[in-house]
Amino acid sequence: MNPGHFSKVAVIGFGYWGKNLVRNFHEIGVLHLICDADPDRESPAREKYPDVEFVSSVEAALSDDNIGAVAIATPAVTHFELARKAIDAGKDVFVEKPLAISVRHGEELVALAADRRKTLMVGHILRYHPAVVKLGRLIRDGALGRIRYLYSNRLNMGKIRTEENILWSFAPHDISVMLALLGEAPSTISCQGGSYLNENVADVTVSQFLFPSGVRAHIFVSWLHPSKEQRLVVVGSEKMAVFDDTAPHKLVVYPHKIEWKNRIPTAVKAEAEPMEIDTVEPLRAECLHFLECAAFRKQPWTDGQEGLQVLKVLDACQQSLQNNGTTRGPTPPAGGRESPYFVHPTSVVDDGCEIGEGTKIWHFSHVLKNSKIGEECKIGQNVVIGPDVTVGNGCKIQNNVSVYPGVTLEDHVFCGPSMVFTNVFNPRSEIVRMHELRPTLVRRGATIGANATIVCGTTIGEYAFVGAGAVVTKDVPPYAVVYGNPSRQNGWMCACAAEKLDFGGSNTALCSACGRKYVLRDDSVCPESEDSNE
Repeated sequence: MNPGHFSKVAVIGFGYWGKNLVRNFHEIGVLHLICDADPDRESPAREKYPDVEFVSSVEAALSDDNIGAVAIATPAVTHFELARKAIDAGKDVFVEKPLAISVRHGEELVALAADRRKTLMVGHILRYHPAVVKLGRLIRDGALGRIRYLYSNRLNMGKIRTEENILWSFAPHDISVMLALLGEAPSTISCQGGSYLNENVADVTVSQFLFPSGVRAHIFVSWLHPSKEQRLVVVGSEKMAVFDDTAPHKLVVYPHKIEWKNRIPTAVKAEAEPMEIDTVEPLRAECLHFLECAAFRKQPWTDGQEGLQVLKVLDACQQSLQNNGTTRGPTPPAGGRESPYFVHPTSVVDDGCEIGEGTKIWHFSHVLKNSKIGEECKIGQNVVIGPDVTVGNGCKIQNNVSVYPGVTLEDHVFCGPSMVFTNVFNPRSEIVRMHELRPTLVRRGATIGANATIVCGTTIGEYAFVGAGAVVTKDVPPYAVVYGNPSRQNGWMCACAAEKLDFGGSNTALCSACGRKYVLRDDSVCPESEDSNE
């Protein structure tokens, strides 16, 4: 692409990594200025790049109207302030990882860039590595099957830092790649490590992640390792892949499988398959991507939001590290608070759902889009709710229940284990009848016993009691007790459900357990306080 389309670039920081950015932007033909406050770096910079201006003042660099974009390659503690100043000066900004060292600062940068309509991109270089790009394509195309777990080792002897620990220095790259490959953020995070050279500066860490889809991962980073290792392993149900940045073949796929023989899992190995990948330098691809996004107002792969998500995971790892490996989730938004409801890490809540305060959703459940669950509900294991389903306050839905479209639960409904709602009266697999849904309404306080089936198009009255295993094919009156297949009424039940009501030939009954009084009139029951004829 013609460099004339691109902004002139200033690189702030001519240190270890800044030199690589300077080289690439200069070779592309867009480098206008180098900025570094260290006087010892001026002479080498001028000698190697005599056609490029050198300044020691950030203010001088940002006030240059010839510059449209700034690349920041300084210590992480300076990223926020420098990026903020650059965006305020009207520049598009590329900032090396991490985006900032606090989630609050990261959120401020993302908001500022959006407000000023400036490109903000984070230097997660592995996302631009041809092998990682190829690996992502293999996963999206299903070539590896269902992803089961990932792990990454990023190990070396030095460069040892004192201004940031190994977690913040090495792990951001691998976190960024894992989030991109899986398309989700971890729900549970823990991190442990050790400080061997400088107190409170971790030299080795192991971070563990559990994702909402059930995938697990870990990242092992160290700058106290006898040899260099940069390896990412992805294990799928069909194939395994290894990205090794130190190997001749950067990406290799292994079609190993597990076969069950006599109910015993047996490994069946296959020949490795080296993948063909492009030979472009990852940093060159990253720099060109930044320039294109800035020139044509495209969204970078590693934009501010992506950098912020990585920052939140890093922050959670750091907090876990400081608390001896305590498990936690990513940091909530600034000014926010922890979620007012609980969702187990193995469960999924789709976008557009509303979950009330105090509700708990346990293992392997799924709340589909646009569903609403009220406050203080208890949702058991392997429950499916939705899409477009409403569940009231205080409901209890036990294990293995599916609440399909067309079903509405009012407040304080109890659904026993493995009970069934239907929503199409005469289903056929080959005939689509979702437009023929028959609505089912379960009124306040009703109880549906274990393994009961509610045929669609019925209403379960308030505080009705459906016995275990019953098959309900017609409306159930309020306070009625029904059981059997098909279900038949067999008395009436108090709202407290401690015992059945005994009218004994009278039109009134008193619950000996709670003292409530009921009136029977015209084959229906209601509390005495609601009887209009009293």
